[in-house]
Amino acid sequence: MALFGITDGIARGIDQTQAGISGLLFEPVLRLGVTGLSRAGKTVFITSLIANLLHRGRMLQLSAARDGRIETVHLQPQPDLTLPRFDYETHLAALTGDDPRWPASTRSISELRLSFRTRPSGWFAGFRGPQILHLDIVDYPGEWLLDLALMEKTFATWSEDTLALVAKRAPRLPEARDFLALARAEDGALALDEARLQLLATGFTRYLTAARAAGWSDCTPGRFLLPGDLAGSPVLTFAPIPEPSEAGRGSLWREMVRRFEGYKAKVVTPFFRDHFSRVDRQIVLMDVLGALHQGPQAVEDLRKVMAEVLTAFRVGRASWLSSLIGARRVAKILFAATRADHLHHEQHPALTAITEALVADAKGRAEFAGAEVAALSLASLRATVEETVERGGVPLPAVRGRLLTSGKQAVMYPGALPADPARILSPAREGAADWLDAEFGMMEFAPARLSLKPGDGPPHIRLDRAVEFLIGDRL
Repeated sequence: MALFGITDGIARGIDQTQAGISGLLFEPVLRLGVTGLSRAGKTVFITSLIANLLHRGRMLQLSAARDGRIETVHLQPQPDLTLPRFDYETHLAALTGDDPRWPASTRSISELRLSFRTRPSGWFAGFRGPQILHLDIVDYPGEWLLDLALMEKTFATWSEDTLALVAKRAPRLPEARDFLALARAEDGALALDEARLQLLATGFTRYLTAARAAGWSDCTPGRFLLPGDLAGSPVLTFAPIPEPSEAGRGSLWREMVRRFEGYKAKVVTPFFRDHFSRVDRQIVLMDVLGALHQGPQAVEDLRKVMAEVLTAFRVGRASWLSSLIGARRVAKILFAATRADHLHHEQHPALTAITEALVADAKGRAEFAGAEVAALSLASLRATVEETVERGGVPLPAVRGRLLTSGKQAVMYPGALPADPARILSPAREGAADWLDAEFGMMEFAPARLSLKPGDGPPHIRLDRAVEFLIGDRL
């Protein structure tokens, strides 16, 4: 029986290798990861991406579409039968219906496959037939990605770091003050009291929820905010507390350690092994405008989180052989500031420059490892039109759209973004409480009612440039 198991395993390995070689040579598969923190616009991005690849009239910056090399694109059944399918049709109906609305946000991992048939170009184009490329789009919450940093921490280290972060946010966040008082009053050396532990976990979750709503980016562990079917389980019932000098068996501290290690082993590790480590290309969506609106501390928090995000990727170019045995590396990473349609196009270069500055520290390390990293500003679905308004006789570049709350039309001038990103990053790094010489306003716009021509996808800003960077070389 043992010999049969070994030989059977070898046979399966050979079959898988042959299938991998066949796929690589004839119908290669490219896995595109799409992530971003809450409110960054992942669902809208994927929905508009699919619609605009199926109907490419607005994809002029995608060279394969512009030059006519893409013969056809169609949806395929997703390859992973264990993952939910990204509900493209429902989300598109929400965005393009008679009463358009933003679709429900990402709460778990999902997947969808697009298959391209392209006409080859170059010297030997006449000797080759159409080429097939399968694009697997994997959607997952950015909060889950941040959990990868927990893998290198003990419960004691994580508790100390997290309590320091809660204390830093306490002056502006009542829920942080409440949890901090609760945690500091706890003695981890005492015998485990499940009711007390539940109270701590509930208070910690309430703080994380409030921190995310206030615009903070670092809100780990991510499953506390998006628990799914793990809600109420022991693996999501722990919280940071001060480390006692001694903690015996059966103590609250020992149980917290056990659950924290269980979270890493049962939640974080499977995500990395089964999904994240298989990504070839990655886009990270960022709500830079939302952070600017919240203030310098939110901007600095976003900068630190983006640096952590980039260090989580296995960057660089995988060799032909290593890709066959599953040792994939992320070859391209795009950081994209969303909601560019909330600004007049005159301010888009400033938004892009700020985004580039936010990821500059980590970008150099990734490029040294062989990855290509870029940043841009985009709007997956354009919800506004541009206008010029006067204030005190001075013309100002503004945008007009349908307000999310009332449905009424409104004009917004959010304030002028500085051309020099240092004017944003310097006070943010120094811990300033507010912007000294400016305020950056925000309005929440609903999707505009659309009337699409045949062959056109939904209107966007630079979605085609994002696709060109991410997969243009494979088309």
